[in-house]
Amino acid sequence: MDFAQYWQVTDAVSKTLFLILITLSLISWVVGISRIIYAKQKVDVVADELSDAISQEMSGLSGLEFAQKKTATEQFLLKHIANHRFELEKGLPILGTTAAIAPFIGLFGTVWGIFHALHAIGKSGQAGLAQVAAPVGEALIMTGLGLGVAIPAVIFFNIITRLNKKALYLANDTAHHILATVR
Repeated sequence: MDFAQYWQVTDAVSKTLFLILITLSLISWVVGISRIIYAKQKVDVVADELSDAISQEMSGLSGLEFAQKKTATEQFLLKHIANHRFELEKGLPILGTTAAIAPFIGLFGTVWGIFHALHAIGKSGQAGLAQVAAPVGEALIMTGLGLGVAIPAVIFFNIITRLNKKALYLANDTAHHILATVR
């Protein structure tokens, strides 16, 4: 069965599910690739960005006592690390949600296809290959498509989460080093 034939035998529900899964797939690929690139860039520059930002801030703290300077530096570092975390985690909910719901959308399409197969059997009174081939094929396509959308989303999510952890580790390590050198 080619795609044109598949598209002709499907109904509005199957077409809608198919389009939803294709849209989720495209979105997860775009988000996944762009966030991996962003996270890799952040891993390379997060320590320098934090050091540069604190060096600019330190000039305004020169008249403070040691305890006040250390507290102000710590608050400034915490704020910047939180900003980095926020920026790094953008897009992860899209990937996580796609990974979680795509198999269920595919499963719903599978159930819908099996329903069509049973309906065809009921109409004809026979359970021959001609009555069930198209609906069962439709069901299998939806199952595969659901998994085909979810698996890359999970992989992207895990890669990005790992890169984010590395970037935040470097940011925290830099912050501890900066706090240790406050005078």
